[in-house]
Amino acid sequence: MQPKNSFVRTVKEYAVITLGLLLYVTGWGTFLVSNNLVGGGVTGISSIIQYATNGRVLMGTSYFIINVGLMIAGFFVLGKSFSGKTIYAIILASVGLNLCQQIIPQEIIQALSIDNGKLMSTLMGGLMVGTGVGLCISQGGSTGGTDIIALIVNKYRNVSPGRMLLTIDIFIILSSLLVPSYTADGSLVPVTDKVTTVVYGFILVVVNGMVADMCISGMHQSVQVFIFSKKYEEIANAIVYDMHRGTTVLDGQGWYSKEPVKVVMVLTRKTDLSALLRYVKSIDSDAFVSVGSVTGVYGKGFDTIKNSKKK
Repeated sequence: MQPKNSFVRTVKEYAVITLGLLLYVTGWGTFLVSNNLVGGGVTGISSIIQYATNGRVLMGTSYFIINVGLMIAGFFVLGKSFSGKTIYAIILASVGLNLCQQIIPQEIIQALSIDNGKLMSTLMGGLMVGTGVGLCISQGGSTGGTDIIALIVNKYRNVSPGRMLLTIDIFIILSSLLVPSYTADGSLVPVTDKVTTVVYGFILVVVNGMVADMCISGMHQSVQVFIFSKKYEEIANAIVYDMHRGTTVLDGQGWYSKEPVKVVMVLTRKTDLSALLRYVKSIDSDAFVSVGSVTGVYGKGFDTIKNSKKK
């Protein structure tokens, strides 16, 4: 039964990653590219290349080439292994960034994006892109990108990856001022408009980061559950063998009755809480259950404690 459960979990993870990538490319194709907006990371570089070549080199093409180059550099310099989820995400995002610009009707782009102005498009695009990135990361995936550059620099210089990523994003957005940009109809973007594009780019980076962090923390939020029931053995067995979650049975004593009791303690993701409560109710509808949120759970099946070593 375990292999089947593992297969279902893998399918679910790839489905969530696919949904995240769909939001990611749709946000770019609908709200950002149509307004010649620029963001950070590899996608920001790819958008600058598309605008500079007047659409002859689409985002997805340069996005794929740059990510492949970064992955090769990361492999030789960092010895980093890239999971199948990351490779899947990069390929799907590359195809989606090109395809979305071709299949989304211009009437929809005009109504949702261009008519609402660049500021609203920045916020809407940032919301979709940030949510997409958060969903991918929450399932162990990654859209690749400039984080590899930050890690390479960090290997030889005492610079934190977070600060390096911020520096790279700022550099990418500011570099758009030095490169000519063309709109979809082939007209050259004025310098004054490019200055405002830089400001919108900074807003986009902030919105992306905040939404992605909120999405990741929401997907990873855990709860601690205490279950008081005379059918504690059945409940514990159901949690272990049906839900495939670890559980602990604690010894307790009811202070009013002075009788010994067994308490089932479970740590699980908040997304699995409803299923857990249904199991408990189906076994013992009179069970007393206490649920509390926890700020962090580390260990097998949850988050990993990461050691950061300063050189």
